[in-house]
Amino acid sequence: MSRATISIQDSPPPTNTRKRPKGYAPWRPHRKTKVVLAQVDEVLREYREHLPLTVRQIFYRLVGAFEFPKTEQAYERLGNYLVRARRARLIPFDYIRDDSATVMDHLHFDGEEDFYSYVHDLGRNYKQDKLARQKVSIRIHCEAEGMMPQLHRALEPYSVPVYSCSGFDSLTARRQLAKWCHDTYVYRGKFPVMLHLGDYDPDGESIFDSLVEDVVGFLEVDAPHVAELSRTSPLFKRVALTEWQVQHHGLPTAPPKKTSSRTANWSGSATCQLEALPPDRLRRLVVATVEGYLDDQLLETDREAEVTARRNIAGALPAPGGAA
Repeated sequence: MSRATISIQDSPPPTNTRKRPKGYAPWRPHRKTKVVLAQVDEVLREYREHLPLTVRQIFYRLVGAFEFPKTEQAYERLGNYLVRARRARLIPFDYIRDDSATVMDHLHFDGEEDFYSYVHDLGRNYKQDKLARQKVSIRIHCEAEGMMPQLHRALEPYSVPVYSCSGFDSLTARRQLAKWCHDTYVYRGKFPVMLHLGDYDPDGESIFDSLVEDVVGFLEVDAPHVAELSRTSPLFKRVALTEWQVQHHGLPTAPPKKTSSRTANWSGSATCQLEALPPDRLRRLVVATVEGYLDDQLLETDREAEVTARRNIAGALPAPGGAA
């Protein structure tokens, strides 16, 4: 990825300061704001291999590296700065990820040549499912939706899919996860593993515990042997955050919310958000966890076979344009 420079310079003043900016909007940040944007520039450079970052990931790095105030007001102010900086084209839009709209597109083509071009691209970029011959099937569930691109990129070499936990309070999603566990074990003969990433706080841990309890409840009826398996060999594992990780990495903490009904029964004393863990450390943690479930020799063999298969596919495809 290229190391684009973020230009922290004065911009022409807005033509109308009483309305919220729309589209691209010039901006003249104050001197203190320029200092913050220069620090943001350093964070984006430091983690350029993990872009896009979420606003909260940038916030926590500023807190740790530059003593940025760790308050909700400071976080909100930073978010406003980053919105204005992107509208003013001081920061590339694709360096920061907000919650995005869900898309349901169609795989349609302009014509036959477009289709053949698509097929040739598939052949040139052929990837072998690295879990196909493994004894396990693994999926990652992440509470912070904005971190999904980072995790997806890190886990692509292992063919491990990444899911957002944001919809897993829904009954449909929980039933689908139970069905995946059932089908993976019964029909595919593999051990299903769901790895969970979430905040270290009463709500984050409760979400995970409630999800597991509900899914196992479905399995007790649909596949009792799979439900029994979950009691002896954990199908569900919380990878992060844990109290030990918070202390080991010296992550910033906050008191648990007194307004949460789950706080009274929580054993922890200080909360921490998943996005406080720097993206490079999170990547190492998740990759190491996944690798711990895999047969290294099978993985390497499949990666070598992938190269051979890519050459074979290229030779078998018709010439570009559809000619035989």
